[in-house]
Amino acid sequence: MHGLSNRIVFTDEQAMLLDAATAFCRDKAPITSVRAQMTSEHGFERAIWDEMVALGWSGIAVPERFGGSGLSLAEAATIAEPMGRRLFATPFGSTQIFVHAALAGGSEAQQADWLARVAAGAIATTAVLEPEGDWTLAHAQASAVREGGALALAGTKTLVCDADVAELLMATVSLDGAPALVVLERGELPVGALRRDAAIDETRRAYTLTLDGMRVPQERLIAGAHAQAALRALSDAALLLASAEAAGGIAGALDLMVDYLNTRTAFGRKIGSYQSLKHTCAEILIGLERSRSHLYHAATLLAAGEDAEVALRMAKLESGETFAWAGDRAVQFHGGFGFTWDCDAQIFLRRALFLHGVYGDGAHHRARLGELLFG
Repeated sequence: MHGLSNRIVFTDEQAMLLDAATAFCRDKAPITSVRAQMTSEHGFERAIWDEMVALGWSGIAVPERFGGSGLSLAEAATIAEPMGRRLFATPFGSTQIFVHAALAGGSEAQQADWLARVAAGAIATTAVLEPEGDWTLAHAQASAVREGGALALAGTKTLVCDADVAELLMATVSLDGAPALVVLERGELPVGALRRDAAIDETRRAYTLTLDGMRVPQERLIAGAHAQAALRALSDAALLLASAEAAGGIAGALDLMVDYLNTRTAFGRKIGSYQSLKHTCAEILIGLERSRSHLYHAATLLAAGEDAEVALRMAKLESGETFAWAGDRAVQFHGGFGFTWDCDAQIFLRRALFLHGVYGDGAHHRARLGELLFG
């Protein structure tokens, strides 16, 4: 029944990756660095991305024949979780979502081109959301029309993360009334095609992409059953990685809260000694454990090739809502200071609100879970 077997498999390889990613993010993303990158041009350090490429993380799920490690989305999630804990901003998530869509729907020739470039360090992203759209990725209003040996594109995509640095952009379109995907090269984007979006999470860069007037070769088209498979894989990857990042964010917000509660003194005692504040921290910790259980259950099902839609939606729902609550409590616990720019709690809350909404908020996933579980 929709992959609801009660299993969580966490391999030795995942444990080693989690340890390595935790140490890497701790060293490379102190909060001072996070704040510095918030005002930088691209929102991340290219030198650190190059280090991640050297570690094999960009091509972690790319098959070995294309230069990657040949691992699964489950391993990618173990890297994304510590990134969320440190509010680490890199194109890792955007690139992994592209990889899994290409793996599911791309032809052998397309994969040999795109995935080999990603394994070598090329940044990639996906453009699937639209200003008037919904969370069903197949409902694209952007269009593609065959003209000779090319495809003429029209429409607008929004919240395209890392679009300014991506060499490859995969966009959803409607072709002959059916969903399809096309891959754009960075050099093909005309001047003015990208416009920076104002996102609540200022640690990441998101853009509106205007497709009007663009033409791409039909060799870069994914259509028919291949498009359906690519869209499913894209959604799975997006939900799992957002859940992993949110689970990490819960832990990061809790770290911040506990540190403050053990530092701030009121009425002659540490405020962490007050029972009501202890209870809130305990409830957030329980929410973190629930989120991680849902996360790695969904990852287990995906790695085994099973239907993980229910597990993924439950992971996204649990981690998204818990992180938003933890971020809110972190701000509140810091009192008036928590509402200022100088307090790190508000950065966690901003990240939480972004992740809670992207690829569907709690109401969306509850409605879909109701359909899946109860018809």
